[in-house]
Amino acid sequence: MDNRETRVAVISIIVESPERVGEINDILHDCADAIIGRMGLPYKEKKINIISIVVDAPLNVINNISGRLGRLEGVTAKAAYAKC
Repeated sequence: MDNRETRVAVISIIVESPERVGEINDILHDCADAIIGRMGLPYKEKKINIISIVVDAPLNVINNISGRLGRLEGVTAKAAYAKC
């Protein structure tokens, strides 16, 4: 994959339904080659989990990951892209 064909992005995920964690991990496992790093934070006061995924992938792959995650009930996912 040529770097000019890829974008760097952060996919922010808010998990309000803990029973979806297995599905989230399956999706992320499917695209493991695109993931640069991952950070997860439990926010116990609000009973949610916040996950940030940094990816370097073609735009359609990033959109696919974000879309698949966002279609899970109790999960919100949004991508922010680097300009380069």
